[in-house]
Amino acid sequence: MTQIQQNIPLRQYNTLGIDTVARYFAAFSSVNELSELIENNPNTGIAPLILGGGSNILFKNHMNGLVLKNDIPGLNIVKEDADHVYVKAGAGEVWHKFVQYCLQQNWAGVENLSLIPGCVGASPMQNIGAYGVEIKEVFEELEAFHVNDKTVQVFRAADCAFGYRESVFKGKYRNQFVILNVTYRLNKKPTFNTSYGAIGQELERMGVQDLSIQAVSQAVINIRTSKLPDPAKIGNAGSFFKNPSVDAAFYEQLKKAYPHLVGYPNADGTVKLAAGWLIEQSGWKGYRRGDAGVHEKQALVLVNYGNATGQDIYDLSEDVMKSVHSKFGVELEREVNVV
Repeated sequence: MTQIQQNIPLRQYNTLGIDTVARYFAAFSSVNELSELIENNPNTGIAPLILGGGSNILFKNHMNGLVLKNDIPGLNIVKEDADHVYVKAGAGEVWHKFVQYCLQQNWAGVENLSLIPGCVGASPMQNIGAYGVEIKEVFEELEAFHVNDKTVQVFRAADCAFGYRESVFKGKYRNQFVILNVTYRLNKKPTFNTSYGAIGQELERMGVQDLSIQAVSQAVINIRTSKLPDPAKIGNAGSFFKNPSVDAAFYEQLKKAYPHLVGYPNADGTVKLAAGWLIEQSGWKGYRRGDAGVHEKQALVLVNYGNATGQDIYDLSEDVMKSVHSKFGVELEREVNVV
């Protein structure tokens, strides 16, 4: 059985580089190991915290409960038809490694999601998305372990209640399930999505003549690396805030007051705003307070310059949110999970 360790530093397990400690810690690579670890949880009063890549989490405090690192591996084709390939990926697989695997096989659907940090297990939990694509568009099903019942359940797309960076695993079933694997439905014939953000401009700059999923992926990688800091060099969790949506009438009011405001229409009639632009216009871009700061190139990203505590980052995020609301009347919401 995998041994449960005590008083383990978690700095290397979260991309913000917060120096916190887990009272109990273990890693698991199978559902049997997971079941045993939960059965032997030394602190049954606190639900275990499941860690993947640690790229979307903010530790405000030390963790008194059991922290479990999901290392379940595997990339396997489970079925195939004329138009699609269905690939089951272990929840512990690195997301970008999975994307690269698909690109090598010429399977389309996840190229716009290149270089997103984290692991496969977080992809449906967050309904990760970037550059006009969300995971729900290629999601087939997942298997998840029920912490209390010790059973494995299958979730289809409708069961997951996917929303903008949301699913039942962040809300209704929070802390109740551990995602074991995810099956994706990938396309043999690509449908290119290059209209969002600067992808078209980047492809042009790259001199791409014949569009391919590999070219789209490289364009996304180029854009992300030019705007977002590398967690290996400076602690961050990528986009710290969600892009907020407002009703159309309020958007028109804001647009009159701020002509450079950009909005993207949602299917429900609301308009999505760029949180980074709102934060930058509120004067926060490049701001630093001790070792906590707002990134100099992308105001959507909060950074740890070395020794910021989780509370330092959280307090800064609170001030940013209050400032944006005061200036624009728009409520920001954190994308990262605060624990």
